[in-house]
Amino acid sequence: MTAGLITLLLFIVLVVAWLYLLRLLDRARGAEWGHRWVNRIDGLNRLYCRRYHRLIAEPLALPQEGPAIVVANHVSGLDPLLLAAASPRPLRFIIASEEYHRFGLTWLFRAARCIPVDRTGRPERAFRAALAALKEGEVVALFPQGRIYRDHEVPHHLKPGATRLAQMTRAPIYPYRIEGIAGEGTVFSSLWRRSRARLTHYPPIICQPEAAKQCHHQLEALMRQHLVPGESGTSSGFVSQQADS
Repeated sequence: MTAGLITLLLFIVLVVAWLYLLRLLDRARGAEWGHRWVNRIDGLNRLYCRRYHRLIAEPLALPQEGPAIVVANHVSGLDPLLLAAASPRPLRFIIASEEYHRFGLTWLFRAARCIPVDRTGRPERAFRAALAALKEGEVVALFPQGRIYRDHEVPHHLKPGATRLAQMTRAPIYPYRIEGIAGEGTVFSSLWRRSRARLTHYPPIICQPEAAKQCHHQLEALMRQHLVPGESGTSSGFVSQQADS
């Protein structure tokens, strides 16, 4: 067999493998991002989270359309990938500007329409961008702890951004709990250390405009006390609803 024929056969094998991979990613994607290649990245992320990190999660119980806010505890750099892998809709994550501008990753964050927040300068810009996204009927995702904490280090007070956004837009808050992360407390180690990741949902919370403080206390209780889904109850000032199926 000549070298030319071997080269041709290898080329054909590579083309077939590439086409098969593209088809696999197209079939795996679960949200419509408005661009074929971003959809394929979505499919790759879902395969990565479910096959490598053994993610156990029902699809996020979001409404089919309209604004929504997704919040979760923040234990690792893997967390946003897990939430995106379980979401039937694109999630617009609010992330720290230093992460948004990390070398080699800005293109990805921009394609995913992440919202960078400058925590040392003008964080109100990110808030206005998130507010505009919700008014356009999009889903905004954030980690109200503000940074990564190990599960036993959850702070007593959360950032108020989620409840402020909910109060101003009447968008429901969908709280989730992330567990089973092998690289808990790390950014990059959690990406390659194989996990048995799980997402658990709590009933969505609707903040009444006149009672944002009570709503915020409810969210703090969920994050801090690790309540079992369905046991959070209700109190004056907010409404807790069962998740849509």
